[in-house]
Amino acid sequence: MKTVAPDQPRTLMQAHEELVRVRPDRGASLAVWLEYYQRSVALYEQISKIDPRHDGEALYWAERERRRVDRIATRVIEHLPRQGRQMARSRQHGGA
Repeated sequence: MKTVAPDQPRTLMQAHEELVRVRPDRGASLAVWLEYYQRSVALYEQISKIDPRHDGEALYWAERERRRVDRIATRVIEHLPRQGRQMARSRQHGGA
């Protein structure tokens, strides 16, 4: 089992509770929501490794949040000027 900092969630329920606690306000910017969902993905992936009774469910939540990251990133790219969109899409698909 991997070790976790004492103040970090150790179970799926603790992860849910932590993410509710730090959830942005509804009117937060796309950048804030993007950061929140990226954090959610990382946390759920971590939980899948340290809470074996809930590993499958934690991976489900990680994938669900990853889809939200992708949707928000697409929206952010759409709001960039044309040159910025091209560069961002290139980065999003692994380009330089």
